Amino acid sequence: MAGQASVRSQPLALPAAIPHTCMMSDTPTAQTRLDRHEGVAILTLNRPDRMNSFTAQMAIEIVAALDECDADDAVRAVIFTGAGERAYCAGADLSAGAATFDYEKSGRKSAVTTPTDTSPVAEDGTIDWSHPLIRDTGGRVSLRIFESRKPVIGAINGAAVGIGATMTLPMDARLLSDTARYGFVFARRGIVPEAASSWFLPRLVGIAAAADWCYSGRLIDAAEAQVAGLAQGVHAPGALIDAAIAKARAMTADSAPVSVALIRAMLWRMLGAPHPMAAHRWDSRAVFARGRSPDAQEGVISFLEKRPPEFTASVARDYPRFDEFEDGPDYG
Repeated sequence: MAGQASVRSQPLALPAAIPHTCMMSDTPTAQTRLDRHEGVAILTLNRPDRMNSFTAQMAIEIVAALDECDADDAVRAVIFTGAGERAYCAGADLSAGAATFDYEKSGRKSAVTTPTDTSPVAEDGTIDWSHPLIRDTGGRVSLRIFESRKPVIGAINGAAVGIGATMTLPMDARLLSDTARYGFVFARRGIVPEAASSWFLPRLVGIAAAADWCYSGRLIDAAEAQVAGLAQGVHAPGALIDAAIAKARAMTADSAPVSVALIRAMLWRMLGAPHPMAAHRWDSRAVFARGRSPDAQEGVISFLEKRPPEFTASVARDYPRFDEFEDGPDYG
């Protein structure tokens, strides 16, 4: 019911068209690998022979991995990185050649869409814009990162081009190796930016930088990305993952997991709020809900006793979800 908190005891649901199945790290054909390191999950895009180029199968695996991390209270933060030394993700897999982005002809979205024998283009040439083949697969991934209950950090170890760039925008921080390059190259491929990046990118770097990068499609080195605010740190390649783990722990080690999850939702969603009253309404409800929790008592007592807090509330079980603020519009 709108205005009331509801506790979600299950992982966030996938968009209806994406099956909740995934080939994870113990499957030979997996395109990602999910590892855990003392409370930090590391999700590696794992197609190094293809510079970790993006596929529909990879999208399914990323979404399923984030569901798994949200349901696991031992995971405090998630780090994305790429396998190999050359690329984080070099963009869409171009193996279909000229038909790569013509999804009606290539059928390359079939792995993430509801099975259908129909085309979005009718015989008279009219287009059904709500057809599942039209919906952008990269956008499914970026919106799932947006919905994450855990902080998400990008450890960008090389080229991040196309979807390799745009999927990182809903992350809470992006740390780059000094060899990394970003490329919003869509106009150079005759298409437009995807993965909801026209919403995310100007909010991160401003409209002038976003326009420059997207109109020109030029490559952006790590130093420029940091100056613009896209990157929060630049590191030697061998130090990148350690820096990302340190960042994840600094974000979460002394904070209540449920509070971090709720703050993440509030900060990202309020970026688009039309008036600060929306934030006032949400934070008033959230403070009241969290103020009654054992975590709030522990936070005060541990401070007064000058000891580290021991928070016990579970993100998977105890998250106070306020539907009126967190429910997004349907795709259609």
